[in-house]
Amino acid sequence: MPRGVAIAGARQRLFSAAEAVILRDGVVGLKGRAVTAQAGVATGLLHAHFVDFEGFLADYAVDRSFALGAEAAEAAPSGIGTETSVAEAVCAQLDALSQPTAAVFARLLAARPDLRERAAEVLGAEAAGFEGVTAVVAELLEAEGRTGRLRAEMRAGDLAYAAVGAALRAWCAGDPDARWHAAVRAAVSAAITEAG
Repeated sequence: MPRGVAIAGARQRLFSAAEAVILRDGVVGLKGRAVTAQAGVATGLLHAHFVDFEGFLADYAVDRSFALGAEAAEAAPSGIGTETSVAEAVCAQLDALSQPTAAVFARLLAARPDLRERAAEVLGAEAAGFEGVTAVVAELLEAEGRTGRLRAEMRAGDLAYAAVGAALRAWCAGDPDARWHAAVRAAVSAAITEAG
């Protein structure tokens, strides 16, 4: 890429390159030069858009936290208490997420939990990392609970945490969707009432 040429969507291009580096080399291989090389741009481009590499990682964490939460919210079912089972509604909501992005982001946060704190400084603790996704799933479960489809003693937040965790575990391990779908169904089935 010639110097001085404006690159449309440079930030997202660098974020995507970082994900490709993690997929190829793991988090240990995530360096500034590796990211710019993967993106096919000059090393100076990263510093033109971010304070430093740590700032780049923090902004990546903010971006992906927000994007994944928004994806989950957009996939929220229009009808609550319908013929669709509670478990299927939760699975559909999580299926709407970009699985490669979610898996890479989970790996990065596992290695660098401080990045979730950096994201929380911008988005708030309730939206940083996978908290936004978990909250959206919990909202779905709470709504189902108000219709009487979930046992009164079940806590929607705990059930959502388990569902999101099962999906992330499968995505990071490369397991088929059927594996985490089964885990979510088992967890939710234990929480629903006979009428649900």
